Amino acid sequence: MKRLAVYCGSASPPDTRFVELAREVGTLLARRGIGVVYGGGKVGLMGALADGALAAGGEVIGVIPDALEGHELSHHGCTELHVVETMHQRKQAFTDLSDGFVTLPGGVGTMDELWEAVSWAQLGYHRKPVGLLNAFGYYDGLLAFNREMAKAGFVREAHRGIILDADTIEGLLDKMASYTPITTVLQMRREDL
Repeated sequence: MKRLAVYCGSASPPDTRFVELAREVGTLLARRGIGVVYGGGKVGLMGALADGALAAGGEVIGVIPDALEGHELSHHGCTELHVVETMHQRKQAFTDLSDGFVTLPGGVGTMDELWEAVSWAQLGYHRKPVGLLNAFGYYDGLLAFNREMAKAGFVREAHRGIILDADTIEGLLDKMASYTPITTVLQMRREDL
């Protein structure tokens, strides 16, 4: 994996562990020679992620919608900064520029990005690993909900392994490196759907 899209919040929560985690992830990815593709922000977890990677000599590609760039929220220290018109173009760029996806703690926007990466993997629009860093148990509830969707029959057996999770970035990268793409909806026979 040469580059990973990293989804994370633009907030700086009161619990400083989250911001420090983002900085550590950026640093570790850079030290492993993995470039970061992210939302282009200079604040919150996004800014910490970028700063960590840049301080360690890593490649950082930011992708930010022009509405947010106009509010001076963009990180102009990135290796590359792409300004796009819409959020959809931003997410398409994440997919086009990366070899996989890592989701750190975040809010609504982070969830939108994660679920789109999962949905696109399920359908077959990409065949890249989708990782969820469950640091501090932040995503325990989400993982339980995903299991509940599968149990109820809304996630097919073939797609239960799309979300790869671990509580450390090292463990998550190991899982992502050994990921075998799933059978996508586009590859299934009608009777299997």
